[in-house]
Amino acid sequence: MAIPQASPMLLTRNLLYTGITRAKKLLIVIGGKRTIDFMVQNVDSKKRNTGLEYKLREELL
Repeated sequence: MAIPQASPMLLTRNLLYTGITRAKKLLIVIGGKRTIDFMVQNVDSKKRNTGLEYKLREELL
């Protein structure tokens, strides 16, 4: 799993957790220690406005 330096909004614990839990046999994390430490500490999650709910409702009608 490549973890580049990016916007703090993108470097969340949830993203790291997803990468770890989806690995089947082996996970190699490539990234700076400070960036990974930041992700572990960053529990901030933002509301995502994807429009998915609207699209699903439109399909069901």
